Amino acid sequence: MSGHSKWSKIKRSKGVADAKKGQMFTKLGREIAVAVREGGPDPESNFRLRLAIQKCRENNMPMDNVNSAIKRASGAGGSGAALIETTFEGYGPGGAAILIQALTDNRNRTLQEIRNAFSRGGGSLAEAGSVAWLFESKGTITVDTGSANPEDVALVAIDAGAEDVSIENGYIEVYTAPNKLEAVRRALEQAKYSVSSAEISMIPKTTLQLGEEEALKALRLMDRIEELDDVQRVFSNVDFSDAVMEKLRAGA
Repeated sequence: MSGHSKWSKIKRSKGVADAKKGQMFTKLGREIAVAVREGGPDPESNFRLRLAIQKCRENNMPMDNVNSAIKRASGAGGSGAALIETTFEGYGPGGAAILIQALTDNRNRTLQEIRNAFSRGGGSLAEAGSVAWLFESKGTITVDTGSANPEDVALVAIDAGAEDVSIENGYIEVYTAPNKLEAVRRALEQAKYSVSSAEISMIPKTTLQLGEEEALKALRLMDRIEELDDVQRVFSNVDFSDAVMEKLRAGA
């Protein structure tokens, strides 16, 4: 879903206030904690931790902070011990399907916060399974093309095992099986292409087109949900147009 990458790129280009940057670092620290809990503190043998560290780099989190988070998580009763991973599902304006991944030490608190966000944003929570079936887990790599030929970038990705590519204005989105993400990312970097992000995402099997007003409302709802402390990622099946993204960038 190219819309999610467009949204992420716009949020990065607008810059973030110190308070929001601190919130992002907290979320990244939680992801590191759970990754260490599951696979240990060595990123060479812990794929999830490697992805978390890569995400930290993408968000300009200092490596001192990263290393401290790994050390805290490695100690007895590490910082990720009380965190549980949970998923919430709902519908936004225009019937947009929204899938939310959270890390929390209090599921009931997180549930209430997300329910309130949906209510204020013109959406509603849905029962488990009502939205999740619309998505599938994929490795997603975003490559800033710059002066590179997009077709050449796509060929390198496909030769390395990518399943599909989406050529956008100024960047390419590469889709892989989750277990192929690392190999494709390395191939692109070895070919000297600029990989701006690489993560496991929930990609919609089919996308939904909305009118401009409903699409903007759906984006604002997703933004509101993503800003909640316990929420790690938000996905939707809406294919957001460039015009809607520009309006969001302008703060419309």
